[in-house]
Amino acid sequence: MTAHRADLWSYAEIARHISVQPETVRNYRRHGLLPEPDLHDAAGHPRWYADTIRAWARNRPRHR
Repeated sequence: MTAHRADLWSYAEIARHISVQPETVRNYRRHGLLPEPDLHDAAGHPRWYADTIRAWARNRPRHR
């Protein structure tokens, strides 16, 4: 099964999904709080499958 581009999320899509700024998502990745990217696009940007992020978002710790 091949993923469609719409199924691949960037920092911006992840940020919208969890209601934070894209820079917050970048910080999560820098601190090891975001799953490893499922792949990188042709320009080398990390991308995640929507299902990867949905599962992560369901299980991530909430604000302290």
